[in-house]
Amino acid sequence: MRRAGLIPLLCAVALAIAAPLAAAEAWSLEQLMHALGKQRSGRAHFVERKHLAILDAPVESSGELRFRAPDRLEKITLEPRPESLVLEGNTLTVVRGERRHVVQLSDYREIAAFIDSIRATLAGDRAALERTYATSLAGTPQSWTLTLLPRDPKMAEVVLRITISGSHAQLDGIEILQADGDSSVMEIVPERVAR
Repeated sequence: MRRAGLIPLLCAVALAIAAPLAAAEAWSLEQLMHALGKQRSGRAHFVERKHLAILDAPVESSGELRFRAPDRLEKITLEPRPESLVLEGNTLTVVRGERRHVVQLSDYREIAAFIDSIRATLAGDRAALERTYATSLAGTPQSWTLTLLPRDPKMAEVVLRITISGSHAQLDGIEILQADGDSSVMEIVPERVAR
């Protein structure tokens, strides 16, 4: 009788353990890209820490990020010095003080590939992402990590890895590890949560 009662209990425990595993296995890059692709626009606050080999302490900046699908991305730095980077289509406009620089990304493949990692992720554009990066997704919908490794050897000489983390369709962090050992970590807080 004890044995008979033990079998259903063991089955219930096995199902309780297997259910989260099955749910984790069901979470895929396709599902993540679909969820991200539904977001047509967004605003968030950021804090970025750049760790440079030549400096003893990280360089910190903060400001606002804005995205409007399919291809407009803005990084407005407020601290320590105002700066604006606006990417629309193939054009990157950088404003620092009175200086304004306009660059066509097609002239700078490595920069374009890096920027497109963020833009393609935000837009949920899997095809664009996988043209440039080998992708690996880990975690669950509530806490996921997307790792991007450059496919182009020339870009890999600059950037070793980009790691993007988030929850559901919201990014909460971007970490970039450069080939020279420098790195940057950006924490992202959606505007609706930050206020």
